[in-house]
Amino acid sequence: MPAHHRPALCCKISPMEGSHDSSKTYLTPEGAQKLRDELAYLRDVKRPELAERLRFAIQQGDLSENADYTAAKEEQGFLEGRILALERMLADSIILEETTSTQGEVRLGSRVTVIEDGFDDQETFQIVGVAEADPMHGKISNASPLGQALIGKRVGAKVRVTTPAGTTVFKVLAVE
Repeated sequence: MPAHHRPALCCKISPMEGSHDSSKTYLTPEGAQKLRDELAYLRDVKRPELAERLRFAIQQGDLSENADYTAAKEEQGFLEGRILALERMLADSIILEETTSTQGEVRLGSRVTVIEDGFDDQETFQIVGVAEADPMHGKISNASPLGQALIGKRVGAKVRVTTPAGTTVFKVLAVE
């Protein structure tokens, strides 16, 4: 990827570091790459495609009654907004470096296995920043109720999580 498509990354931290700046975007290396890939696609593929659609729509004549032009202009606004958001997110990101030693304490980037009181099924989550959260794929945000409750806990700890659905208690079984 050309250098002009790689926004500078703010810095890297180890998941071991304690305090976290809420104005920063915390990303795993994989999450940062996914955002860089999306940004490159939007800049290199979608933006030129949309520019061509706009050129074609303009050639059709009266823009006040041209639905293709109106739709393309709206899409352009969304596209440019997403590009700007990705650039800002990547410029203000902190990449969570992988570490083999978390000393058993849940941090950003940790994989945590928990069991809900009253149930037999264990669940494993990775604690990630808000931009990378995807609960259906086992990635929960450090800002979510469960993520907040787990940060700083160790194996054997129980956490009480209050959500709109009610209060649930989880026990930490493993931290990687």
